[in-house]
Amino acid sequence: MTGSNIGRRAFLAGGAAAAGLAAAPAAAQVMSQRPFDIPESWRPRVVDINADAPAGLIYVDTAERRLYWTLGEGRAIRYLIAVGAAGRNFQGEARVGRKAEWPRWTPTRNMIRAEPEVYGPYAGGLPGGHEWNPLGARALYMYQGNRDTMYRIHGTPQPWTMGQSFSSGCIRLVNEHAMDLYSRVPVGTRVVVS
Repeated sequence: MTGSNIGRRAFLAGGAAAAGLAAAPAAAQVMSQRPFDIPESWRPRVVDINADAPAGLIYVDTAERRLYWTLGEGRAIRYLIAVGAAGRNFQGEARVGRKAEWPRWTPTRNMIRAEPEVYGPYAGGLPGGHEWNPLGARALYMYQGNRDTMYRIHGTPQPWTMGQSFSSGCIRLVNEHAMDLYSRVPVGTRVVVS
């Protein structure tokens, strides 16, 4: 398992194909918070994976809506995620180029151009911790070389979106789960998204 040859089947071949998690309720609001109890089945858990998967890798399976933080020796922590709407997902390899706690968010020019009614009002950005800031509590910034891909692995103020294709392309976790992953992942970590 080297280079970009890590595919979903190869990654999961060690047995991580566990029972499916419950589907999230439909998202009813955009850029808003509401009380939400995280189902037990959504909580991160250690699972078996391909024994050849190296420790210290983030592997994202967009089709299955799962992110894996590899521990080595055929084990990984599995997180339920939300991914981008069709045609908006990052695919390929990157690395964590930087990390931020309570990150500031500014929509990209492409986001504003594609949906000015949604993103235009936020063109100046939102401070970290703002209730409508979609990056939530933590963010891992994905880079290729020295170039920011503009894709993030981040928390969300919309936990009910887990398991769905909902975002503008970033990979979302429940805030508490994003904080857990953030505490484990150093800058420079390899990220594989399939």
